[in-house]
Amino acid sequence: MLTISGLSKAYGSQYLLHNVDFQLTAKERIGVLGRNGHGKTTLFNIILGEEYHDQGEVTIPKNYRIGCLEQHINFTKATILEEGCLGLPPGQEEETWNVEKILAGLGFSQEDMQRPPSEFSGGYQVRLNLAKTLISQPNLLLLDEPTNYLDIISIRWLERFLRSWPGEIMFITHDRQFMDRVATHVLGIHRQKIRKIAGDTSKYLQQIQQDEEIHEKTRVNEAKKRKQEELFITRFRAKARLAGMVQSRIKALDKRTQLDKLDNIKSLSFSFRWEKLTAKIPIGVDNLNFSYGFDMPELIQDLTFNMASSDHIAVVGPNGKGKSTLLKLLTEKLSPISGNIKKHPNLKIGYFEQSNVEHLDPRRTVEEEIMYADPNMDRRRVRDICGAMMFQGDNALKPISVLSGGEKCRVCLGKLLAAPCNLLLLDEPTNHLDTEACDALMDAINKFEGGVIIVTHNERLLYQVPQRLIVFDKGKQSVYESNYSDFLKEVGWSGEEQESQTVKTKSGNRKVLRKQRAAFIKERNNALNGYKNQIKKLENSITIMEKEVHDKNKDLITASGEGNSQKITELSKSIHNLETKTDKAYTDLDEVMCALEAAEKKYAKE
Repeated sequence: MLTISGLSKAYGSQYLLHNVDFQLTAKERIGVLGRNGHGKTTLFNIILGEEYHDQGEVTIPKNYRIGCLEQHINFTKATILEEGCLGLPPGQEEETWNVEKILAGLGFSQEDMQRPPSEFSGGYQVRLNLAKTLISQPNLLLLDEPTNYLDIISIRWLERFLRSWPGEIMFITHDRQFMDRVATHVLGIHRQKIRKIAGDTSKYLQQIQQDEEIHEKTRVNEAKKRKQEELFITRFRAKARLAGMVQSRIKALDKRTQLDKLDNIKSLSFSFRWEKLTAKIPIGVDNLNFSYGFDMPELIQDLTFNMASSDHIAVVGPNGKGKSTLLKLLTEKLSPISGNIKKHPNLKIGYFEQSNVEHLDPRRTVEEEIMYADPNMDRRRVRDICGAMMFQGDNALKPISVLSGGEKCRVCLGKLLAAPCNLLLLDEPTNHLDTEACDALMDAINKFEGGVIIVTHNERLLYQVPQRLIVFDKGKQSVYESNYSDFLKEVGWSGEEQESQTVKTKSGNRKVLRKQRAAFIKERNNALNGYKNQIKKLENSITIMEKEVHDKNKDLITASGEGNSQKITELSKSIHNLETKTDKAYTDLDEVMCALEAAEKKYAKE
């Protein structure tokens, strides 16, 4: 349907995309993956004709309609419903039921349908633009971060909607869980190249890692061979009887291409500073109630919970129901109507707020802004934090005013690292972070030994981090004493069909379960041991062959010194054959190790 061939785009001497090719075929849903600033949005703009490319072709079939998510706000109708109806295709202007269905899925109530768009927040106005795009029913949907400003319930609805989309989709998202659930293919932008594979992000990232490992091993082996050839040439260049052989090797060496060492791609890597607190319950909430006014409904009603010193708790629910308000109450930025919040006197809170980026001083540099969080820090510590947030060297001297949204988010995280704390309060910390940065943040949270309360709509993070939940749903707040996976099975979100999760295990079934478990363990051990035995054999074989190559190279040097041309020829052939077998064994070893890793993940999941 859509074909891109030989596409290149550069800014000055820096390539974003270089000689890339891919094709979008019927009914494919492609998730576009890549780090911030690596060309994802630029690729979309080129497809839409909003940005020129330097080389290559973009071929779009005749009458093929492309719909994209507009970030600009420009509404002309009096109500949400009327504005949404502008997206209806020609001939379907009367099908307002479809508009209502999509608006409801994105979080608009029946009362909202008759309100003017200007009364809504920027996040809901972006949702309205998304609704108009989905309603227009183009052949190809281009969605750049469609989950921004959506709450968890709307994100789950959008996943189901996009999976049933009859046409093609290309979408950019840093939410790996969302991408894996929606995409049939992953299109990765990596080192100015594009690779498209069928499958999920794990398969794509595994393939990239494998390719780069093979590239590096091949480069090292080639460099070793080149060094041996150069050593031979240098040693025997002056030998008249070996002049022909030396010249032959020089020519062969000139023709052999050298692989460049891959540049190290910088990734976010950090850890929060934990200060030990000798308190079993550092913070407790008792019958908490809050409203923004006497004539406003209570956002929080009779909420009670105690938090252990190492608890990791997620606050989840629809937007606008009081999740961020709860964190502000815990930090005393707001005062409750009634109820108590009890804190240990030595409790130190590190607070990351959604609107933190708006409070950064545009006149300061990155270094100055992080130092401002704790003026007692020495400059070396400040620079270490800047480096951890990927502002190495002179990048730490960039003014805040020139930073992107993602870079400002990293500055706010850097300020959070500046001082030790016992409790982290994090309000949507993954906004504006790319996939790798989200993974680094999740790893840092999991390693933090203190308490964590996090507000997030990122389901991958919800599956990995919290042990308990505070759930805002159906106008109420409740504490769920288990993880997010159990919550979905046992409770679920209102409005979503849930399967009954009550499992009644009778005593007669336990024998069957034990047999099934024994059979599963046997199958797993047989499969994993098979791979492990293959790996052991290949490693032994490689060790033996590399030793043989080493010994034969010694013999070759001796034979060359003696001028034994027959033995030189025999040894050269033997070395070549051994090196070919060794390279093949390394490739086989990579494949078996990847298969073992995949099998381990499969059986762990089962």
